[in-house]
Order: sequence, then C-alpha cells, then structure tokens
Amino acid sequence: MFTTKDTKNTIRTGESGESTTKDTKNTIRTGESGESTTRDTIRTGKFEPVPAELDRIARATVDAIVRVHSALGPGLLESVYETCLAHELEKSGLSVQRQVVLPVVYDGVKLDAGLRLDLLVADQLIVEVKAADRMSPIFEAQLLTYLKLTGRRLGLLVNFNVTAVRNGIKRMVR
Repeated sequence: MFTTKDTKNTIRTGESGESTTKDTKNTIRTGESGESTTRDTIRTGKFEPVPAELDRIARATVDAIVRVHSALGPGLLESVYETCLAHELEKSGLSVQRQVVLPVVYDGVKLDAGLRLDLLVADQLIVEVKAADRMSPIFEAQLLTYLKLTGRRLGLLVNFNVTAVRNGIKRMVR
C-alpha cells in the first residue's frame, strides 16, 4: 500500500528576499513486512525507515487504543482515556510514563514551561491523547514540536471522541 502526499514549500533565498517554490513529495510506504518508511526530500533526499522495534511499539499502542475505545466509547475526559491507555499498555508489557515534563531551553536556561507529554511509551513513542469534537491543526503542531524537542522520531495523535477510533489516530514521523 502506498500513500503519497504532495506538498509545496516556499524557500526564501538571497539578500533580495526572492522566493522560489519547490515541489516535494513525502511518501509513507508500508511494505510486505509491515515496516514503514518515510521520505523527506527537503531534509535528506533519501529514505529514513522507522526502526522495526519502534514500529512494533506503535502497532501495539494502536491495538491498545482500539481496546480502550471499544470498552469506553467516546465522550469521556482526556485524563480518563490517558489513564486507561497507560494501564492497557502496561498490561501488554510496555513501559509507560505519564505526564512527562518537557523543559524548554531558552536563552541558555532550562525552563519548566508547563509542557507535558501525555504518554511516553517504551521511552521512544510519544502519544498525545485528545477528546475533542474535531482534530485541530494545532494538535499536530503540538506533537511535531514535542518530537522535535525530545529528538524522538514517531508520535501518535489520538482523538478518542470519535465513533470509530481508527478515524481518530494520526501517526506522525519527524
């Protein structure tokens, strides 16, 4: 199965501030082995596969998300889903940290700016739990920022306030 997303990026160059638009393609491919790869042509121009172990953790997490949503359905608070998902992941044998403090380094000083990762699974996968009427682009920006600040590659953005949870899961690779 192939999914291809075309994006346009404006790149400013030169002292005159002239801009050019460059077409790029980000391709997420799932092969026969189930391994995912991502191509980011702006950053590297080559395939950067998600490590198999991280992909396995993400799949186990999605399975746990489905179990929690099947048991509880939509309409509860984020904190309820977060607690139940952490419990389900621990039952599966995965280590989970909840509400992990994420300091911000500003002006050379490490500051606690109130950023918290909802879940950190196996010290590798960030899971942001939502219970919103709809997904907002700010939720995606939040997860991408968390991935950048932590140096992690993969995150799941999950909205439990949907009738079919598969429509509320977004996998994001940095």
